[in-house]
Amino acid sequence: MSRPASRAKVSVRAIAALAFAAVVVVALDQGVKALVVANLPYGTVVPVLGNVLQLFYVRNPGAAFSFAVNMTWVFSIVSTAVVVAIIVFARRIHSMWWALVLGMLLGGALGNLLDRLFREPGFGRGHVVDFISTPWMMPAIYNIADSFICISMVIFVLLVILGVNLDGSRALTAKQQRAADAAGDGTAVAVPDGTRASRPATASDDPRGPHDGRESLGHDAT
Repeated sequence: MSRPASRAKVSVRAIAALAFAAVVVVALDQGVKALVVANLPYGTVVPVLGNVLQLFYVRNPGAAFSFAVNMTWVFSIVSTAVVVAIIVFARRIHSMWWALVLGMLLGGALGNLLDRLFREPGFGRGHVVDFISTPWMMPAIYNIADSFICISMVIFVLLVILGVNLDGSRALTAKQQRAADAAGDGTAVAVPDGTRASRPATASDDPRGPHDGRESLGHDAT
């Protein structure tokens, strides 16, 4: 199989993984929100694990974790822009890790965007359903979509620190690049499996200069 065909196959797998992650997050988020709205009393704390985990159903007109209330239209537009950007950007992804990260981010953005579009008090101004409270960690109340957004951001930072590129390759560290330069036997490049590859030697690399490839037989032809 040719390299371009192989890369195209990886791209399809990555896009499928991204879409699957997004669908799972949206389904989980919207399904649990429906259960919360149908079964939990509004504005009442329901202890699950004492102060470690509580259920507290509220409606949030602001951003994630109940921040910046009364700016629903702004966050509806921002969420829509994030969703569109991820969908457009998806075709450049060949790494399964990046696909899962962006899939979780897409699912989280879509989960809250659906609330803002279709819940009361109206289209684009809907209040997001929040219900998870962890007083020991933060005073804010959040939901499953918010949780996946935060998880995706943490993994995003880790992938950047580890030098994992969108195509699945790994960027060489400064130490590896210095070692490659010191070796002097080829140009190190990043490849999808995270290892180094060197450029094969060519005739132009021969210190004797270009030649026609014929070996010397130890005597001059007459």
